[in-house]
Order: sequence, then C-alpha cells, then structure tokens
Amino acid sequence: MRSIWNGAISFGLVSIPIKLVNATESRSVSFRQIHTEDGGRVRYKKVCELDGEEVAAADIGKAYEEADGTMIPITDEDLAALPLPTAKTIEIVAFVPAGEIDPLQMEAAYYLSANGVPAAKPYTLLREALKRSDKVAVAKFALRGRERLGMLRVVDDVIAMHGLLWPDEIRAPEGVAPETPVTVREAELDLADALMATLGEVDIGTLHDDYRTAVEEMIAAKAEGGEAVAPPTPGEEGGGGQVIDLMAALESSVRAAREARGEDAEVTELKPRAKKAAAKKTTTKKTTTAKKTTATKKSAATKKATATKKTTQAKKATRKRPA
Repeated sequence: MRSIWNGAISFGLVSIPIKLVNATESRSVSFRQIHTEDGGRVRYKKVCELDGEEVAAADIGKAYEEADGTMIPITDEDLAALPLPTAKTIEIVAFVPAGEIDPLQMEAAYYLSANGVPAAKPYTLLREALKRSDKVAVAKFALRGRERLGMLRVVDDVIAMHGLLWPDEIRAPEGVAPETPVTVREAELDLADALMATLGEVDIGTLHDDYRTAVEEMIAAKAEGGEAVAPPTPGEEGGGGQVIDLMAALESSVRAAREARGEDAEVTELKPRAKKAAAKKTTTKKTTTAKKTTATKKSAATKKATATKKTTQAKKATRKRPA
C-alpha cells in the first residue's frame, strides 16, 4: 500500500519512524456528468472572476476571505513558517480507556507502518504496551495543512490511527429529540426486547452493499443493450407520516425475524403484569369455587334420586307379599 505521509510517532523520548497508509477505501460507483442531448462529457473549468480567463493549476493559490469579501493571500511559505511541532510527528499526549472516546469524533482510519528496520523494535514496544494496558493513545498530528487529533489502537499486529474531530467541532443535539411527550408501554418494550433478541448478533464481514451490486448489474445490462431496472411499485417506499400500530408492527417484525432465522414464527404471549395476574388469579378462584358448588349440588341430587328409587321399590315389594 502506498504511504500518504511519512514522519514519526513521539512516545515520550522514544521516536518511531512510521509511514501513514489509508486503512479504508471507497467502493462506491462513481458517475460522470454528461450533456443529456449528445452524451458529451461536461467538465469544470477554473476561471478568474476578474478577467474571465481560465487559470492553470500552477497559477492557483490560497486566500482567506473576510466578512466583507476582501481576500487575504496566504502562501505555502506563510504556513510553513508557523510553529507546528506536529508537522512531521504524531505526538502522543495521553493514554485513556477506549470508552472515553466518543464515536461521534471518529473520522478517517489509517494504518501506521514501521519505516525501516530500526523502527521495528520501538514500534513493537508501543504496540504491546497498548495491548497490555487495554487503552488507546490520544495524539496530535498535522495532515493536509492543519493540525488534527488522533486515536491510536491495535488492530491484529498493526497500530491503527483514527482521525478525530476536535471536541468543539461536535455539535450539541439541540432540537433533535422528539418534542412531543411520548409514553412507551412495558408491553411495547417487551416486544422490542424480543425483536432485539431474535435479530441477535451478526458477522459484520458477511454484510455487503446491495445497492452497489444493483447499480453494477444495471450498468452491465445497459452496456449490453438491455433495459434499466424497473422502478419500485407504489407501496414499497415507507410512509414517514403514517400512523402505525406499534404493537402489531413489533409482533410482525419478531415473526419475520424468526422466520428468516428458520425458527418458530409464533410470538410467545407476554406474561401478565402484577395487576393482571392478580385479576386472573381471582377469576380462576371464582371459577373453581363455582365448579365445586355445582358438583356438590349434582351429587346431592343424585343421592336423593337414588333414595327415592329404593323407597318406591320397597313399597312395591311389600304389596306383592301374600297375606
């Protein structure tokens, strides 16, 4: 892999020469802009607003625009003269538990490669120290003209670094949560728990970009003279403003998830809460008492009928005897 930055990790008085390599890559399908009438490629030209002439890349510089529109030219020499100790150094400033890093801060990821044989020993030392401490290193470094914050951690046998946003670059989530008061019932939470348990865990490595696959198949079909994929039929898209039966949706979700996993699709009936259980117990007691009363009445009636029958038979036998 091609390195994008060469420098060193500053670990106290230990300096570790390293190369910075991109740890990720974009697999998105990219498109070009064309003129729809004739299919010609549409390109952008950089034009000076003052004279209207196209400007070559070598003649383009930097400037800071003030509020009134005034441009203040900034040269590479101006930036190089600034006191930036991290210009060629990843300076470790602290070691903290990984849980203290807010995922909202994380940006691009890089691999840090030991640059040369002499760097192997201190590189391995830092890697093993990170492993044993179960912590991550917080560092400052400069890349693409600005100082940045980073987090170093171990991935397999390599030290990886995540670029981090500065704390003041994270916006507060004001006005994002629902403003309308909402009450969630215990039964709804129970079904949500059941759905989470049914979905279970997943091997991230098995997930893939279905949309990218569909785009690639569509492009291949059109390249061979075929037709584009038919648009989805109405009803397939979700209705953001529709009012749904949350319990029914949760039950259907649990059922579908279980069917997808090859499990019994029947949704287990929720256990009654304390009040419902007490009511059910009282009802059961009343039913049992009623059944016992009915059985007692039937038994008494049966005994009475038997006694009457025996008395009648005795009278008849007495009459038939000779005088």
